[in-house]
Amino acid sequence: MELLSQEIKEATKKKLDAELEKEVRLLFFTQEPSRLVLPDAVKGQECLYCRETRQLLEELVALSPKLKLQTYEFTENKELAARLKVDKIPAILIHGETEPGIRFFGLPSGYEYGSLLEALVQVSKGKSNLQDKTKEALKKIKQPVHIQVFVTPTCPYCPLAVELAHAMALESPFITADMVEATEFPHLTQKYHVFGVPKSIINETITIEGAVPENVFLENVLKAAADKI
Repeated sequence: MELLSQEIKEATKKKLDAELEKEVRLLFFTQEPSRLVLPDAVKGQECLYCRETRQLLEELVALSPKLKLQTYEFTENKELAARLKVDKIPAILIHGETEPGIRFFGLPSGYEYGSLLEALVQVSKGKSNLQDKTKEALKKIKQPVHIQVFVTPTCPYCPLAVELAHAMALESPFITADMVEATEFPHLTQKYHVFGVPKSIINETITIEGAVPENVFLENVLKAAADKI
């Protein structure tokens, strides 16, 4: 059974045909279901949404010749995963002519499907839709900034935070921005006390509750970068 309806496929193809400029690579880290009988101690550690994520990406890349899917078995590509700082799956990294820190952890379904499409378009163009003054401010960052945006598929405000974070990662090589599907990584939702979404964690020290304007998000990113000096 296909995940994308014919209506969504047609709308997606129309958007991709109109807006994609250069080739985009989707690096997908996954784990194949084990054929072994797992002991009770290991059960529950399987990647529950890897299969659905693979299917979604395969259906998506079939809609445009400018999209290329590269699939990696997580446990068999530990060096690559470590270099790209992929520590959980399913993981999707969006690369174009450069390798911006734009990542999705978890199945980008529901409202987050739109965030995935937006990331593809902006990476293909090599530029974001951020205000010019925001882009100039981001050039001042010279320290690593890690943004984690916790979301759920049914949250209509979450894409605002995800797309802001990803846009900033596209503009600055020092920024890595992750969409994290909260229900798929309960250990992280507990660690960061995620009781509502979107919730953004910047460099483990700064927290943003809800969707905020671009200038407010920028202020927090700059503060996190300054605090790391």
